[in-house]
Amino acid sequence: MLPREDLLDGAQDPGGLTVLIDLAEQVLRTWQPAWSPFLSAPLCEETLARLGSLSELTWVADGGYPGAERQRLLCHRRDDTPDAAAPVQGVLIEGNFLFDPLSPDDLRKALQDMGMDESSLGDLWVRGDRGGQGICTPSAAEALHGRLGAVRDVEIRCESRPLEQLQPPVQRSVRTLQTVEASCRLDAIASAGFGLSRAKIVTHVKAGRLRLNWESVRQASRELVVGDRLQLQDRGSVEVLSLTRTKRERWRVELRRS
Repeated sequence: MLPREDLLDGAQDPGGLTVLIDLAEQVLRTWQPAWSPFLSAPLCEETLARLGSLSELTWVADGGYPGAERQRLLCHRRDDTPDAAAPVQGVLIEGNFLFDPLSPDDLRKALQDMGMDESSLGDLWVRGDRGGQGICTPSAAEALHGRLGAVRDVEIRCESRPLEQLQPPVQRSVRTLQTVEASCRLDAIASAGFGLSRAKIVTHVKAGRLRLNWESVRQASRELVVGDRLQLQDRGSVEVLSLTRTKRERWRVELRRS
């Protein structure tokens, strides 16, 4: 048995982490590798941080394409070499959104309204005004294939597709940049990191499209600290690497954009 209490002590998501501890104990007991459901990015990171050092186990993350936010974790014994490709399938979600702009959250809600559990759904993304695409479990793809649903008043139709027929979001190269700002406010740093005006950043904050450490944030004036990460829908993420006072009482900010 694993030291469950120690592993859960101070956990951000104890309920979600408990499921992964159960999975790890199953693998230790049966000697058979096992895949988790789709996990949110913070739960995936917490799992790897807390369970990744267990001496007898190895964890592999796969979300269906490079850079995926929601991923499945493969847990296996260190002396095993199982197939590390996650059991996932693509799905097309087609509809006419020319006059009704669509978001990934709209797609997720629509699929959940059609009976899909959150844990069966990976990343979903918008493709122009004709709908979207996404990753899900094979059983969810089979259940969705050919079915009709709706996003608000727009009818959608779902089709299962192999991963190679999808067009995943463009992957951005990782780069480091520096800027000098009057403060460490979220809107100032996000503006520099994402290359958008502060007014645009405020608009994204109010619309709920900008997240801080994977959580929704509604205060553009919030002060950031080293290690904070910003995620902006369709524009990647920015991590604060360092904050240093200048002689003129401004802030020299080092960021990693990905």
